[in-house]
Amino acid sequence: MNEHPIINHKKDLSRGQRAADRMTAFLGSWAFILLFIFFLVIWMIINILAAMYRWDPYPFILLNLVLSCIAAIQGPVIMMSQNRHTDRDRVAAKYDYAVNRKAEKEIQLIQKELHIIKQLLDTSSRKKTTKKHI
Repeated sequence: MNEHPIINHKKDLSRGQRAADRMTAFLGSWAFILLFIFFLVIWMIINILAAMYRWDPYPFILLNLVLSCIAAIQGPVIMMSQNRHTDRDRVAAKYDYAVNRKAEKEIQLIQKELHIIKQLLDTSSRKKTTKKHI
């Protein structure tokens, strides 16, 4: 059990997988949520109040299309990242199981050795007490 498999897993990621992980991390942050709300509010304000530069008047059909495209891209990227995290967790669980089994075997060996030592001490102490009584 030299190196934890999660470290190896990170080394084996492709550029696209790393990008998907970074994108998913950003999409799940408060910074993204706040930036996205700011973007939506600015889009609506400009298209409601601007007289000349109105590219998407109310009911914001273009905004609806943009949001649908963003959702269509976000969904698969998030699923790719989650699938990879599931694979990583499965590998980590197998590694943890192997470590736990090894530790269990070592503990059982130590318990056997302690039992032998206890028996030897008990035998030794009985011999001393019998010699004192004689």
